[in-house]
Amino acid sequence: MLFNQLGLSAELLRAVEKQGYEQATPIQQQAIPLILEGRDVLAGAQTGTGKTAGFTLPLLQRLHTGTVNRRRVRALVLTPTRELAAQVAESVRTYGQFLPYRAVVVYGGVSINTQIAKLKKGADVVVATPGRLLDHLQPGTIDLRAIEFLVLDEADRMLDMGFIRDIRKIMKALPAERQNLLFSATFSPEIRRLAADLLDSPTEIRIAANGKPAEGINQLVYPVDRERKRELLSHRIGVENWRQVLVFTRTKHGANRLAKQLEADGISSAAIHGNKSQGARIRALDDFKTGKVRVLVATDVAARGLDIDRLPHVVNFELPHVPEDYVHRIGRTARAGNEGHAVSLVCIDEHRLLADIEKLLGTRIEKEVIPGYAPDPRVKAEPITRGRSQRPPRGGGKPGRPKRHSGGQRKRNTARRRTS
Repeated sequence: MLFNQLGLSAELLRAVEKQGYEQATPIQQQAIPLILEGRDVLAGAQTGTGKTAGFTLPLLQRLHTGTVNRRRVRALVLTPTRELAAQVAESVRTYGQFLPYRAVVVYGGVSINTQIAKLKKGADVVVATPGRLLDHLQPGTIDLRAIEFLVLDEADRMLDMGFIRDIRKIMKALPAERQNLLFSATFSPEIRRLAADLLDSPTEIRIAANGKPAEGINQLVYPVDRERKRELLSHRIGVENWRQVLVFTRTKHGANRLAKQLEADGISSAAIHGNKSQGARIRALDDFKTGKVRVLVATDVAARGLDIDRLPHVVNFELPHVPEDYVHRIGRTARAGNEGHAVSLVCIDEHRLLADIEKLLGTRIEKEVIPGYAPDPRVKAEPITRGRSQRPPRGGGKPGRPKRHSGGQRKRNTARRRTS
């Protein structure tokens, strides 16, 4: 279906055409008409399916039909990470460039005073992470009493990161009458409960089966010993001439170490994770997008929401503990109908993790042993904790903290979340 068949305004169609798009994706075809009708929507879609435009375009059109009041925020989009917030805000600006709207993005890691100054000038749309939004709500530097539209983007990740209490606090500051949109890659029982509290007789959209990656992703596993993963990665990048590669590690320390090792191999690399300043993360991503950096090494949380057009290669240097995170990772490639390659370097320690991923996918992933890198059958499996292997990395160091948190751990991490 073409965008001009979805009931969008001439201004929005002009912006879409300027971006080079004609054909709407399945999530856009289903979500846009429903949102334009004013319906609450519960949508399940993987990353790379076009869901951001799927709610941004009709949201802008709904705003266009109302009364513009620059002093009151009318639409609020909540996201789990800074990167995703920046991506959504950019989408609002891109598609709303021919409409009289002002968008402000609000997240931690940068000056709150700069955000306050922008909010004082007025905003139609605010895109925010929950922690920083509460930092604005408590002193009254933002007023949400005129909100007409609420979007929870990647709600599953927000719950996974422990934002549920923050979200419920924010809900209390919103008017009861509003249109609500909830987007999630998975529909867990927790997501169902949140949807029941938030949405009013929603229409449910399911684009991809639970745990299924987007089409167009070629998946491959390279069996290799844990100590030779970096060597094999450098080899494949060189031999196959991979020009733009997003590599996932389980820990921040692992991301830093791998980026330095690849640099030593002569491959321009940068790491992106939660301990990096927002400025450093933006610079690394910009350098990656423009080709100054060939490899971007990332952790799961930092990479959530990265929007990179035509990213050809995603590499799992280490498999994630949670099978669904594998689907999110490889969803960075093969976006908007393009083809992509997802490669996983799997050592003997990770065989169980791989089996869990294949169970979720409902299929076996093709394996290819690279000559010269066949695993040594004498190597024994070592246990993997939630942070990393219990074996300290070369040069010392302690095992990392778990990536996912229990309720008690979430309380201790409140300060960390507020910088998201």
